[in-house]
Amino acid sequence: MPITSAYAAFDNHSALRPFEVTRRDPRAEDVTLEILYCGICHSDLHQVRNEWGNSSYPMVPGHEIVGRVVAVGAGVTKVKPGQIAGVGCMVDSCCRCGPCERGLEQYCEQGNTQTYNHVERDGKTPTYGGYSRLIVVDQRFVLTVADQGALEAVAPLLCAGITTYSPLRHWNVGKGSRVGVVGLGGLGHMAVKIAVAMGAEVTLFSSSERKSADAKRMGAHEVVVSSDAKQMKATRGRLDFILDTVSADHDLKPLLLALRLDGALVLVGAPEKPLSLPVFPLLMNRRSIAGSGIGGIPETQEMLDFCAKHRIGADIEVIPVQKVNEAYERLTRGDVRYRFVIDNSTLG
Repeated sequence: MPITSAYAAFDNHSALRPFEVTRRDPRAEDVTLEILYCGICHSDLHQVRNEWGNSSYPMVPGHEIVGRVVAVGAGVTKVKPGQIAGVGCMVDSCCRCGPCERGLEQYCEQGNTQTYNHVERDGKTPTYGGYSRLIVVDQRFVLTVADQGALEAVAPLLCAGITTYSPLRHWNVGKGSRVGVVGLGGLGHMAVKIAVAMGAEVTLFSSSERKSADAKRMGAHEVVVSSDAKQMKATRGRLDFILDTVSADHDLKPLLLALRLDGALVLVGAPEKPLSLPVFPLLMNRRSIAGSGIGGIPETQEMLDFCAKHRIGADIEVIPVQKVNEAYERLTRGDVRYRFVIDNSTLG
């Protein structure tokens, strides 16, 4: 059984620290990856601190993984040793239910197996994530990655990229679409880049003008300060689709009013407390509100290929693993533009 160095949380209030993980013995369909880079997602912070009430310890976070294949089982045909590959938020599912057969493993009726803070299909083996040197994953949940420069900027695509790509794709965003993106954080900055590459006219809604220059550099056509009632009023009835990436409490009514007839507001952020639902704006202009969660394996591969074609990567700050606790504190303050990525070679 492979033993690998990692960083883990041991409770919901102490700093992450070094830990040794024992991976399962690779099976015929398994791929062993040497992890090169792992992004830090805000959900890592939520789970480490047990803010969702489902955490178990020790926990090795990380589900934005890019690495090099170092070994494959006898039945593996998807990748070869030496190839660059990725692993996202899931490492297994039942693979038999309706959603799984449609390539929507994220909605598996039996529940997908999360990359960390979860239990494998045997019901007893804990999953450990990407803040580690090695990971063993079934080939069905391994993604191929173009071996080009800046692999560190690819890692966040395995969560932030697919979380925003999937709803944009599902709601048929393309040339001529007028799209709003709420918030320019880890998710929002990817939404802007991807929607622009799809051909959409993009409006960023931000609580201040502080990130206006960044948004326009990424391709946004307009920046609207959401705290300015006059600016928000000017957006009424203009947009076809709005992707809301904000995880804090905020007012949905002005966003709904910005939609045209049959427009959709789709939430991908996860606020800690329920948001108030303003019904009247939904009734007028037959607007809708929906949610979306990551993407299945086929769509995640499609997203990676799309981003490679359009040379889209995340805006990142690379850190050694020894600074992960500092990065968590900065993430709490919103002091990152726009994703921390761990250089896993610093694990030794």
